Amino acid sequence: MNKSKRLYLSPPQMSEEGYELQYIQEAFASNWIAPLGPQVDAFEKEFGEYIGVPYTLALSSGTAALHLALLVLGVETGDEVVCSSFTFAASANAITYVGAKPIFVDSDEETWNLSPYWLEVLLKEKAKKNQLPKAIVAVDILGQSCHYNPILKLCEEYQIPLIEDAAEALGAEYYGKKCGQFGVISAFSFNGNKIITTSGGGMLASNNKEYIDKARFLSTQARDPAPHYQHSTIGYNYRLSNILAAIGRGQLKVLPKRILRRREIFRTYQKGFENVPGITWMPEPKEFYSTNWLTCALIDPKVFGATREDIRLKLEEHNIESRPLWKPMHLQPVFQNCEYYGENVSEKLFELGICLPSGGAMTKEQQDFIIQEVISLSKNKL
Repeated sequence: MNKSKRLYLSPPQMSEEGYELQYIQEAFASNWIAPLGPQVDAFEKEFGEYIGVPYTLALSSGTAALHLALLVLGVETGDEVVCSSFTFAASANAITYVGAKPIFVDSDEETWNLSPYWLEVLLKEKAKKNQLPKAIVAVDILGQSCHYNPILKLCEEYQIPLIEDAAEALGAEYYGKKCGQFGVISAFSFNGNKIITTSGGGMLASNNKEYIDKARFLSTQARDPAPHYQHSTIGYNYRLSNILAAIGRGQLKVLPKRILRRREIFRTYQKGFENVPGITWMPEPKEFYSTNWLTCALIDPKVFGATREDIRLKLEEHNIESRPLWKPMHLQPVFQNCEYYGENVSEKLFELGICLPSGGAMTKEQQDFIIQEVISLSKNKL
């Protein structure tokens, strides 16, 4: 294996058919290279058709989508918002942008996502104090949806809107429905490491047209309808450019193929380690369909004979990127004063978990090399 060329965890992958370049050339030919334009309109339409949600808004990032979602739901200074603890910081950061305070909830072992049990404990306790949170941010982590049936039941019972942070789970399904259909408003990311990318970018989606219309207004500097520039509300510069939307359209055309490839990579790892004790994989419960955006495993050091950090450093010796799982938000210094409901599931995931290289362009030779290098650390070598 070529050690001089770094193997990244999840690098961008353009379509072999050149769809992205085709749409970019269309944008240049029409001179629509500034923000907004026909490619943005088409990307929003095609994306909405794919996830099964009628109203969409293409934005500069998934974080921008989360920020706008909170704004259109009326979350403001002093409010509390429930958030999955086991997630990337953007899920929680956006809550602070509007002056609200996050309350973190542990994962469950079945999905690694927001625990319905601990969410119910939180809501019962808050209801007794007449201090129900203003919204819930449920994160579909690492290519897999939350267990939404009990979560949605709780949202209905306590009349709290659900924001679905599907940034990492485009194409994943729960009981046959695609991620993005479960929140009253949902956010996606097209960052460079996602299963499809626009280099940077995001999407907001909802069945509620008023939410998307309001978000659209806020995302374009909240300009009032007037022949001059007039603003009665604070706005943001959050729209996606026409060129980046062209890339997104091309990427969307190959998304089903990308999902199948990531699932194949996951199965190859499973098969390669099937006789190695001490390695367990991110579960995929019945009625779930994961994209396996990242292949993730838990390493039991007592059984395997090495820690997940030993594995990471071993791969790094060969210029191969791997990564620990997310450090839970309730353990982050910046959120140390926030409430947390749970036990230690997310902490265990962080302590034992590792993400292995999962890019769709990875060769069989590269993946076989990774498997052998990891096995070389095991005290029970094949």
